[in-house]
Amino acid sequence: MSKTCQFNPGDFVVYPAHGVGKVKDIASYDIAGQKLDMIVVSFDKDKMDMKIPSGKAAQSGLRPIASEAIMAQAVETLRAKPKVKKTMWSRRSMEYEAKINSGDPCQIAEVIRDLHKTNEKSEQSYSEHQMFEVAFNRLSSEYAAQKNISFEDASQQLTDVLAVQKLK
Repeated sequence: MSKTCQFNPGDFVVYPAHGVGKVKDIASYDIAGQKLDMIVVSFDKDKMDMKIPSGKAAQSGLRPIASEAIMAQAVETLRAKPKVKKTMWSRRSMEYEAKINSGDPCQIAEVIRDLHKTNEKSEQSYSEHQMFEVAFNRLSSEYAAQKNISFEDASQQLTDVLAVQKLK
């Protein structure tokens, strides 16, 4: 097994395309006649395990849970005034998706902030709502892991932050 692996079984990690997972195992596998050290990450929400070569972990975007400082910055981003662009939804959608898939909590918070409807009468399209939910769930999952609280508590705390923003 690689001595340079920065993860241990039981650690929460973030894989940008899937969100928060938990390191299930770090083991050597014989693949195509070569011995490879793999990090096995379990994504309970998706009922999926993923094997990532330990030498390619950083390159693939696998990272530890964000620090308290980064998470605080993401929460501050939620508190900021939304920056709604007047470009076509298809263009904004691609930008939002790239931010979500970056795995960066601050960029994900920007998507949440910008898609959060502050006016009860304003309509949100199905695709806007879906994108908001994906971003909100990703940030809530990482927030929960970072704060060592349940997903439900994390979601409620972030919802409370958005409610305060709504009152501004």
